[in-house]
Amino acid sequence: MTQAQETRMFAEAAESADAVARQLAANAEAVEALAETLRTERPRAVVTFARGSSDHAATFAKYLIETRLGLVTTSAAPSVASVYGAAPDYSGMLAIGISQSGKSPDILAAMRTAKQGGARTLALVNVTDSPLAAEADTCLPLHAGPEVSVAATKSYITALAGLLHLAARWSRDDILLEAVRESPALLRKAWASNWTPLVNRLAEARGLYVIGRGLGFGIAQEAALKFKETCGLHAEAFSAAEVRHGPMALVGPGFPLLVFRQGDATGDGVDELVADVVARGGEVLVSGGEVAGAIQLPHVDAHPAIEPMLQIQAFYRAANALSLRRGFDPDHPPRLAKVTETI
Repeated sequence: MTQAQETRMFAEAAESADAVARQLAANAEAVEALAETLRTERPRAVVTFARGSSDHAATFAKYLIETRLGLVTTSAAPSVASVYGAAPDYSGMLAIGISQSGKSPDILAAMRTAKQGGARTLALVNVTDSPLAAEADTCLPLHAGPEVSVAATKSYITALAGLLHLAARWSRDDILLEAVRESPALLRKAWASNWTPLVNRLAEARGLYVIGRGLGFGIAQEAALKFKETCGLHAEAFSAAEVRHGPMALVGPGFPLLVFRQGDATGDGVDELVADVVARGGEVLVSGGEVAGAIQLPHVDAHPAIEPMLQIQAFYRAANALSLRRGFDPDHPPRLAKVTETI
């Protein structure tokens, strides 16, 4: 067994495909029942409550729900309820709380406030005997299994899978539903991807941008967090549209970009950005693109809504290897704990 395979982060991320398969089987009836309810009693909007990696899943939910269901979806600040004690009008809305532990005080306070304010509440949570799971109108367990490493991996991927499953059923999108059902096999292929070029290029790096757009933006946020959390590497996530403003001033030789591209309506714009950066002499590592001069990372072709989940799975393996290469322990990042109980 190699050093990389001895970390909890590696072992837990490697379980993602099996965890998603468990979830799809276990939650099938509950997802169909909730989807039918949401079709009959359509919410006027969707609000999400989450922190850290779970909030990056909420970013994915925003693009997924707005493009598939046509419902405005926003990530609310939990501190509005937990610190300020304010109670916005949530009547007629669907409030989604996403959490691995299900016991962060601020997320609980926000979800309680949303429920009291008239929202239907849904928990996507890994710990099924947690307060969040118990208090929500509906709980869709992540079925990720125990996650010990501080760095969230399989719990993030199972959150994406749960959102995809619900969106496919809710929108009656049989093509997306079939892609969701195929995702465990595709996740295994993604896990086998060799992203050594990323590890080699970033071993001595001091900083980078991580770029995504649309459904890929939440994955860019998650990758940027993992660079900071496990690799001691400062990374900022930007939309491919937003990075063209002030942030482009830093782009050039010695400041690499990692780009996640999915094959949907955002693809051409992302390709244009990559080509522009390469023309400036910048270094770009890209998953899903084929722009000349960029470093191509292995990519599993799939339904565009599924691609980001596969990309972050491949990334997790590379991030674990990069962490070790840079002399860090990905399971025990400095000054961090598994459950952050933010007030």
